[in-house]
Amino acid sequence: MRVLNRIGLVLGLLATSVMAHAGPALDGIQEKQATNWHAIIMFCLFVALTMGITYWAAGRTKSTSDFYTAGGGITGFQNGLAIAGDYMSAATLLGLSAMVYGQGYDGYIYMLAFFAGWPIILFLMAERLRNLGRFTFSDITAYRLDQGSVRTMAAISSLTVVCFYLLAQMVGAGQLIKLLFGLEYKIAIFSVGILMMIYVIFGGMVATTWVQIIKACMLLIGGTLVAILAMSRFGFSYSNVVQQATAVHKLGPKLMYPGSLLADPVTAISLGLGLMFGTAGLPHILMRFFTVTNAKEARKSVLYASGFVSYFFNVIFLLGLTGIIIVGQNGSFFEGGKIGGKLIGGGNMVAMHLAKAVGGNLLLGFLAAVAFATILAVVSGLALAGASAISHDLYARVIMKGKASETTEIKVSRIAVICLGFIAIILGILFEKQNIAFMVGLAFGVAAAANFPVLILSMYWKGLTTRGALWGGYGGLLSAVVFVVLSKSVWVDVIGRKAALFPYGQPAIFAMPIAFLLAYIFSKIDGSERAKQEIEAFEDQYVRGQTGFGAAGATTKH
Repeated sequence: MRVLNRIGLVLGLLATSVMAHAGPALDGIQEKQATNWHAIIMFCLFVALTMGITYWAAGRTKSTSDFYTAGGGITGFQNGLAIAGDYMSAATLLGLSAMVYGQGYDGYIYMLAFFAGWPIILFLMAERLRNLGRFTFSDITAYRLDQGSVRTMAAISSLTVVCFYLLAQMVGAGQLIKLLFGLEYKIAIFSVGILMMIYVIFGGMVATTWVQIIKACMLLIGGTLVAILAMSRFGFSYSNVVQQATAVHKLGPKLMYPGSLLADPVTAISLGLGLMFGTAGLPHILMRFFTVTNAKEARKSVLYASGFVSYFFNVIFLLGLTGIIIVGQNGSFFEGGKIGGKLIGGGNMVAMHLAKAVGGNLLLGFLAAVAFATILAVVSGLALAGASAISHDLYARVIMKGKASETTEIKVSRIAVICLGFIAIILGILFEKQNIAFMVGLAFGVAAAANFPVLILSMYWKGLTTRGALWGGYGGLLSAVVFVVLSKSVWVDVIGRKAALFPYGQPAIFAMPIAFLLAYIFSKIDGSERAKQEIEAFEDQYVRGQTGFGAAGATTKH
């Protein structure tokens, strides 16, 4: 009852703050709009629903297995929806639809780079992740290597990815909620942070999973509904949409050709590599493979997630194209002057404008609540991944040498969630005015350069040693961070220097080879007795990775 009372109190305070601060919101950059009460009501309903789930989940979160992985009892279909919910963020809905709206086919190519990571996870990683790991991906990297040093390295790189990704999500959340609900920026950031902490602290992975599932369903339903209503205006004819869009867009027929993304091949390839292999190195995505009952369900979950994500990307493409005609030619949605004598308004909020144009304030309110749900689901998954790196890898395995009790480990996890939550809130407020787009690129770059090389080598190369893993992991981490800091995104736009020292905005094409090369060289020159034992231990790891013999089983069903 104490848990329920606390949740109810916080829910009441948040609902009151939403109502009290729901003044006029910003439309685009300067234009005022009326309070969207539909969005506010749906937002409160969503929060009430997820708080109920958190209360239900709190009664089922008794052990570390429950807290980190929902007891390993999530089905492949449920986990596939949750992974899709983790991956389909507000940036996906708003940013990619705006990219298609502004650049056409280039936006679709960009989406393909995001999607390309899933076959790698499905065919190369999913089964071995489930069979070899228990709570975090460092369980795999440290399986036959030195536990303390390798787990420390994996935890540092995981926390780096989580912090940068979390900061980007929090700043985006503040700006989005400020626009959609009329909240002040600081209150918006605080609301997201507090709700995220409640979900993770009380409900653990069970609550986080079901918040992600609900959010994924809402996003799929909302996006599909907007796409159907928009396409109905063109007789559900894709050719009609393309014909009219190319007729009114500033790019003309070039709208449906690949263009600007190929202007700089090095950056384009580096971006593709970062998005592709970064997906396979994101801690909060990898952590989801430990929530299913066995390796078969792990493969199923990737297959389902791939289906949901690919479907949603095609929906986004249709939203962008129909938005060119419905939103771009409607002066009431116009945000910035004529381009080539033609109205091409809408900006980054084109998906929201389109929802209002085809479904009125009710559909706009629903999509706005979905966007809020999206942010909550993603930051909850990130917070849980960060907390598990601190409590399971650093505290339980490195500091306590595996002797920590489950009760103490869960307590440390919850303290870590609170700390990460307040750090995210503070950084979100401090970085309000900064362009933090580079943070997402850095998160994917670090995941691709630091996490993925060591993880894939530990699974498939028997010659990997502790020395090689440490040099590869730290080398990839430092090179990715240094390349981004020296690029235009940080060196010029944030620090204010005149010219960038590193000419490209994406680090993966350079940092990934550095990580692989360092891991290979320092493993090969390691002639220590420990290295020989680690190489011999690969056979045992291989058998377990293939068969699952000895892998942790499900403890509960949800």
